[in-house]
Amino acid sequence: MDMNMDAASLQMATGSRTRAAARVTEGVMPWQLAAVVFAATSVIVGLIWDISWHMTIGRDTFWTPAHLAIYTGGAVAGLACGFEVLRRSFFSSGATPADGVTVWRLFHGPLGGWLCIWGAVAMLTSAPFDDWWHAAYGLDVKIISPPHALLALGFITILGGALIMAVAVQGREADRREASAGGGAESASIAPYVVAYTGGLVLAMLSIFTTEYHDREVMHLGSFYVVSSLVFPFALVAAARSTRLRYGATATALVYTLVMCVQLWLLPLFEGSPKLGPIRTAVTHMVSLDFPLLLLLPAIGIDLLMPRIRERGAWLQAALLGVLFLAVHAATQWPFANFLVSDASRNWFFNTDNIPYQMPPDWLRSLRQFESESVVQTVRAFGVAVVLAVLSARAGLGWGRWLRSVRR
Repeated sequence: MDMNMDAASLQMATGSRTRAAARVTEGVMPWQLAAVVFAATSVIVGLIWDISWHMTIGRDTFWTPAHLAIYTGGAVAGLACGFEVLRRSFFSSGATPADGVTVWRLFHGPLGGWLCIWGAVAMLTSAPFDDWWHAAYGLDVKIISPPHALLALGFITILGGALIMAVAVQGREADRREASAGGGAESASIAPYVVAYTGGLVLAMLSIFTTEYHDREVMHLGSFYVVSSLVFPFALVAAARSTRLRYGATATALVYTLVMCVQLWLLPLFEGSPKLGPIRTAVTHMVSLDFPLLLLLPAIGIDLLMPRIRERGAWLQAALLGVLFLAVHAATQWPFANFLVSDASRNWFFNTDNIPYQMPPDWLRSLRQFESESVVQTVRAFGVAVVLAVLSARAGLGWGRWLRSVRR
């Protein structure tokens, strides 16, 4: 009997140590994931900085600090994930192909890691292409040029890789908690917050690459809401579904909002003046991007509605979530746009004096006016926006469900 009691005590002690070790592991971010999150942050910072550089100074050299931040992010992501692939493939006896994705039957690595490697290759390949493009054609008229399209593909792939690595860690930690008796609450893990953070960076990326359709002077056009309905329900619904947080979409939108607010407040603190003509507007400080869209409010609505309709069919969920997004977004962004074009917004907080030096003083942004269209055009565009919002939300549900299932 004493031997049985000793064995039971030993088993309980061993189980306690195992659970304690699991909790300690959950509080630590794997170094590869930390490196990729740093890389994704560096890419976003460099991208925003580069756009500001173009609006303030013009492209005077390839070796700008903004470019260095961008390509540092790509290099860190590629090297960190490349090291992990080599380690798993040749130097880890405990690793198996089931632990990740196998390429050419020889190299084993995490799915998110492979995406980061491919994204890094695309980014670094775009660098000489972009340098040649500017030497041949001068300043970009639009954000998306052929080299920028390749660079954007690299951006998105690295950010997607970071997100997939984060959800994989989140999923494995959730499995360990479910497998161990008395596992801790999900909120004890850092992984869901990392997922929300990387999701917020993805949301910021989507916003930046559609910024030409989100200028404040077009916020009373139906096309503004068409583009918003195409892009943002997908990201917010996917965040709500994939992040193991009660308010996953809200946390993701909050990261996006903070990123855009920080650049809005910090960039004008630094002096800057044009070095490339033609100079149409006097600029003395770095020009920031616009105040963030009010995505926090529809994100909160999505988080509140989703648990109540979780047992419904996927298409009904998508319809309700998509319509909710568009209704809240239009009800808040439309009147807020009136404020943004008013003189009341000309202060450090909203910073609506962010006029690029290439913009003539008689353009709508400089005049603080809206672009106009007929009521019929607006109503027709809102009808299209409803359909796109539902489709976007449906895609977000599927993408979020898949992300939540990722373990490697």
